[in-house]
Amino acid sequence: MEVLASMETHGYEQVVFNYDKVSGLKAIIAIHDTTLGPALGGVRMWPYKSEEEALVDALRLARGMTYKSAAMGLNLGGGKAVIIGDPRKDKTEELFNAFGMFVETLKGRYITAEDVGTTTDDMDIIRAYTDHVVGLSGTSGDPSPFTAFGCFRAMQACVKHVFGDESLAGRKVVVQGVGNVGYHLTGRLLEAGAQVYVADLYPDKTDRAAKLGAHVIPAGEVYDQECDIFAPCALGGCINDQTVEMLKARIVCGSANNQLLEERHAETLAERGILYAPDFVVNGGGLINVSFELAPGGYSREQSLAKVSKIYDILLRVFQVAGERGITTARAANLLAEQRIRKALEQKRIYRPSA
Repeated sequence: MEVLASMETHGYEQVVFNYDKVSGLKAIIAIHDTTLGPALGGVRMWPYKSEEEALVDALRLARGMTYKSAAMGLNLGGGKAVIIGDPRKDKTEELFNAFGMFVETLKGRYITAEDVGTTTDDMDIIRAYTDHVVGLSGTSGDPSPFTAFGCFRAMQACVKHVFGDESLAGRKVVVQGVGNVGYHLTGRLLEAGAQVYVADLYPDKTDRAAKLGAHVIPAGEVYDQECDIFAPCALGGCINDQTVEMLKARIVCGSANNQLLEERHAETLAERGILYAPDFVVNGGGLINVSFELAPGGYSREQSLAKVSKIYDILLRVFQVAGERGITTARAANLLAEQRIRKALEQKRIYRPSA
């Protein structure tokens, strides 16, 4: 992979490779764009098959965070970090100590947080070595309930757009991946009267969801289910050449990042009459929540929930733009985010003399 060529093509600012001998840390921090503010994005820990796979994931995720921050109306840029390792086997205090030290060297250009494979406890360890971390146990805490709430509000917007009524009662929803976000989403859907079917690679996760009242199906059968909503809540790339033709859903709306393996898959979904809710809009709730730790007045759960709820309105605006311009919903969401970044670049700077 030609890293610098990829950075030039997609406008990345910085990629940092980090290694620590004592802990065995192998991490990559990617900063995509800081036009709107410092790059905020979680640190993902995953047993990547290769360093190139980890790099590609970091780059894609960082770029998605730029668009997510812009779409959510936040004064933040996009960044992401990945740690190569199995979060169920390879976590140590020394590992996150080292990662925190590397984050500190960036002096606030990158702010880290929880993501797949990491927890608030991990963030608390990182906090001992840098102030540039959010999602701490004493403040906003676990962002997954807020991501799930935003996804739930996005689903309401989707069924409003497709069926004319935002109620999810009686709707069949297939949730792919019931980790923290998928689990909280399942709970909200069941409370709303939806029929929820769940699948995950780990039986302990589906067992937990089943106790809430969800129906468990094999992971390999999620694409074959006739349903109102298919909710990808695991890893990215789940909508690809093979799966896009298998889907029997009316709507795709989930919390996973980078659900489309390639942008052209949004066109295929549209051609098949399947409404796609752009993932970086749907899953913006967690980012919104941790961003309130950086607010001048300090963290407010009530204000955070109120802002997350507006994902409903943002998504309806995306659908409106897509319809008016005859473009895919994915392109419409990108367009709205890019417009905000461009306006920030073009806006006249006002000289302010020092006191």
